[in-house]
Amino acid sequence: MKTFLILSDSHGRAKLGKIASLAAENDYIVHLGDGAGDLRELITDYPEKVYSLKGNCDFYGGQEECVIEAEGLSVFCCHGHKYGVKSGISRLAARAKELGCEIALYGHTHRAAIEEIDGVLCINPGSAGAYGDPTYCYLVIHNKKPTATFVSLL
Repeated sequence: MKTFLILSDSHGRAKLGKIASLAAENDYIVHLGDGAGDLRELITDYPEKVYSLKGNCDFYGGQEECVIEAEGLSVFCCHGHKYGVKSGISRLAARAKELGCEIALYGHTHRAAIEEIDGVLCINPGSAGAYGDPTYCYLVIHNKKPTATFVSLL
């Protein structure tokens, strides 16, 4: 079993008190961009398990996209703006499929969502910033079965 703590779009206004206390017990911590610098402390404390993606509002560091292998599944990670996710996620799903991934993690829209497209489970954790109800996603992969849950940061 592998666990993911997934955040996005914190824009420097993250409510990370809950997350900091959960960091040690998760296998992967992924920030999907636009405020990835909010995880500076976690990157210092857990460099082997923090993945920081670059969003359209990030002007330093971060990967454009990456693939994480976990429990026999491949997880594609990106911010999503380059795939036009505000207009639909079919291009995102196609890119994940092209890379051989069963799961795609993305942000950019500030709206938590889970949708399967063409065999790819697409997950947006919502916004971890101070927008309405800030959320993150807790993803568990066990025996090649992903289970995603949205958690409020309030």
